[in-house]
Formats: sequence, structure tokens, C-alpha cells
Amino acid sequence: MPGSSSPFRWEVGLSLIVIGEAIRLAGVAAAGTVTRRRSRNVQRLVTYGIFAWSRNPLYNGNFLIWMGFVTISGVLWFLPIAVLLFAVEYELIVRYEEGVLESIFGREYLDYKNETPRWIPRPPSGPQPVGEYHWAEAFKSEISTFLQYAVLILAFWIKSRVMGDVWASGFIKRF
Repeated sequence: MPGSSSPFRWEVGLSLIVIGEAIRLAGVAAAGTVTRRRSRNVQRLVTYGIFAWSRNPLYNGNFLIWMGFVTISGVLWFLPIAVLLFAVEYELIVRYEEGVLESIFGREYLDYKNETPRWIPRPPSGPQPVGEYHWAEAFKSEISTFLQYAVLILAFWIKSRVMGDVWASGFIKRF
């Protein structure tokens, strides 16, 4: 049935959401909560930790989260559309942000840009700089995001109950 799900889809979807949020948290903990808003007031270029793997770890995390919720929804025909929407939206955002970073940090950012992939993470080569992580601040800044996840998961659970997807009640009970 279109829009129905299964325990496997819930497991895959929730895994994608958890991994995506872990990546986001690592990025916010390293870069600070300034990453949660559009600003030209950038104080430092963060190139350590998750930012050594990809220049856009928060967006990588967002992508996995999007894919997780689409998977849970059971509307799998929407996956390619979600990928396309994500690609268009974030391509425009990243182009703007890269221009800002190039204007502020110049050669330092260009070197980082040449060494670190934009989207597909890869392990950094050579010794990497060590930096600070502010985990408590990162968790605090993500509270509204966690609440949004809870509301969406509840909505999908209710949908599964209303539509009679008996598997959902068994899946939820396992947790």
C-alpha cells in the first residue's frame, strides 16, 4: 500500500535520523551555535573534527535526516524528489556561504576547500588540527530540532495506527 511502512523501514529511517543528528551535533559542537543562523559574522574557520571530513557536515547530517523521515513515511517514490529538492536548496546555500568564507578567510579557506570535499565525506589525510568541542551548547541549541523529530515520529506512528499498520505497534514496543 502506498505510504505504508514496515519495521525494516522504521529501523532504517530511525538509523539514518540518529546518524544524521550525530553528524550535526559534532558539527555544532565544533563550530558553535553560530552555524545555526545565516551570518557574515564568522570569527574562525573550523577545519578540525567532522569539518576535516567534509566542508558541510551539518548539511550532510540534514540529508540523512531527510532520507530517514522519507523512509519512515513509506512514500518511497518521494526519495528521488527529496534528493533533488535537497540538492537544489543546499547548492544555493553553500555557494553563498563559500563566497562569504572566501571573502573573510581568503587563502586559508581556499586551501581548506582544495583539501576537503564539499559533500561526500572522506577521511582527512595527514595530521589534523585539534580544536574545542562545546557539546552542552550543541545539545542545547538542538532542543527544538529534537522536539520536531519527536512530533514527526509521533505523527508517523499515529498514521500507522490509523491506517492499521499493525507492525508499527510491535516495532514501537521493542523500544
